[in-house]
Amino acid sequence: MSIQPKVNINLEEINTKKQRLETIKAELKREFIGIDYIIEELVDYIQIWYLMPDILTRPIIVNLWGMTGVGKTDLIRKLVSKLEYQDRFVEVELSNGESTWNSNVSSILETNGVNDAKPAIVLFDEIQRFYTIDSEGKPLLNTRFQDFWELLSDGKLAKRDAKESIDDYLQRYLYAAMQRQKRKQKLKDAPPMPPDAMNPMGGNYDEEEATVGVWEAQSLKKIFDLKESVSEIAEMREEDVLMMMQQTREKKKVYEPINHAKTLIIISGNLDEAYSMANETGETDIEADIFRAYTEKITIVDIKNALSRKFKPEQVARFGNIHLIYKSLRKGDFENLIKEEIHKIVKKNKEHFGVDIEISENLNQLIYQNGVFPVQGVRPVFSSITDIVEANLSKLLFEAFMGNLMHIAMDYDFDRKKIIAQLAGKKTVELDYVGKIDQIRQDNSPDMVANIAVHESGHAIAYGILLGLAPLQLKSRVASRYAQGFAFPHLIHLSKENIINKIKIFLAGGIAEEMIFGEEKATISRSFDREEATSMIMEYIRKYGFDKNYQAYYAHSGPYSMDLSVTDWAIERMIRDLTIETKELLEKNQEFLVFLSKELAQKGSLKPLEVVKIAEQFGHTFEVKEENYLHLANYEGILNQS
Repeated sequence: MSIQPKVNINLEEINTKKQRLETIKAELKREFIGIDYIIEELVDYIQIWYLMPDILTRPIIVNLWGMTGVGKTDLIRKLVSKLEYQDRFVEVELSNGESTWNSNVSSILETNGVNDAKPAIVLFDEIQRFYTIDSEGKPLLNTRFQDFWELLSDGKLAKRDAKESIDDYLQRYLYAAMQRQKRKQKLKDAPPMPPDAMNPMGGNYDEEEATVGVWEAQSLKKIFDLKESVSEIAEMREEDVLMMMQQTREKKKVYEPINHAKTLIIISGNLDEAYSMANETGETDIEADIFRAYTEKITIVDIKNALSRKFKPEQVARFGNIHLIYKSLRKGDFENLIKEEIHKIVKKNKEHFGVDIEISENLNQLIYQNGVFPVQGVRPVFSSITDIVEANLSKLLFEAFMGNLMHIAMDYDFDRKKIIAQLAGKKTVELDYVGKIDQIRQDNSPDMVANIAVHESGHAIAYGILLGLAPLQLKSRVASRYAQGFAFPHLIHLSKENIINKIKIFLAGGIAEEMIFGEEKATISRSFDREEATSMIMEYIRKYGFDKNYQAYYAHSGPYSMDLSVTDWAIERMIRDLTIETKELLEKNQEFLVFLSKELAQKGSLKPLEVVKIAEQFGHTFEVKEENYLHLANYEGILNQS
């Protein structure tokens, strides 16, 4: 016996849709920079929903996580537009506050006309603003949007107070119908009126013409979930509608929850708990590729741990396992973005004004070093392009129009701090311009830069000699109100040996200052370094048991706490010993320290290869490793040799 399929499969239609998805994927990749991997995953995950929604038994839930400005919301909006689902798309921002009228998801979807079990897309955006537990993990007494969890669980949304609403509506309709019947009877019993007299009761109560009307039909169809069209219901007689309402009520189907199995649910948010660098919003000097390396290590486990700080365990489970994790944009992504935007400006001015424009790579570099804040994504870049290129180009266009010089070549002179434009090769226009971030960097005094250069060179030399690595970045002049610099490290696996090396690296900055400037002129910039070094020594002894004299676990609290004071002298003795060893290391390499410090002070920044070449002059070999390199002992090789 053959079994007839419940769903008719139209292979030709599915194939057409599949080709359309591939086209959309390619279009999105052209429109967004640096997120091809996200677009690939997103299109793959929504494919079954788009091609065959009828076979779904629960909604597809896709989560998008990333820092601000990486293109989460915009990607979904453009996807919706390309799928031509604008009339079946709803954006929802859940919040613990009272800023919205609605307190449940069902009413929001109802208002937007998508609470009907038909294919739709719902975006729950900025989900980080919504939480159900406080910072201590205690449940919040919050009853708002509780049906959000129902929707994520099985895709079914109960009709809130459906029975009461239907019964109430039915009673009111019966009462109104009875009143109309009484008025009609009054008219029948009243004396005949002249043909041209106005009916004091209003309306026509002829039994054959007592129909429902359009407005009433719309309400009836919605509340009773009638299969008839609004126009069909509007033409029905009141008696027929009453009978249909009673029949629908008795079947009880009208009370059943709405099944959103055909709804594509997308959840999007910024999870600072997973993206530890997300708070570095003002950082413009750390290379974008370094941030990228850190975000590449974020996994679904990190995401679920971050969610567990906002939601109960059973709620975290309802987000499912489809988590698309955005990485921070790379340096190359920002550079490509700048090129794309510059190209748009050139094209637009050619089309609108007939002016040919050339923009040099120097201006691209100027935009990058003043507009890229890696943690903030693309938005600051757009702002800097407007400030640096478009604002100054408007001045040049006026000059070009006045002289009919319809070719503009723009360049930037970093030494003179000027935008230089050649108009059709006949006229030169110079505009003073200093980037807003460059101005902050320039404001660092030479004496302060020299002090920072020595401090950071101390860190860099200890880092290179002890670990054999050149730091990822070495800077003595950064964009900050307070002059500062940094020697940016790789990820270091914490072994006993590496902990001691890290402590020495922390101590080296302050020791270098004492060696070059004298103890009296050493600065308080060592305070953070010493704090970190001390913390590591405390854990070395109290937590990890690397000091043979203290093998108990001294990090317990509460009833298991140990007397920490007995370890204080061991901590003090260890930091003193390591300070002496670090000083000896730097004294042996004092010429290296002085040379590197002068180079860093002069240039403000040294790349890894530059540090490597300087180290070679003093007999040291430093390696250049990529941003995601983890400094780890060769445990496998040691094991195999055992």
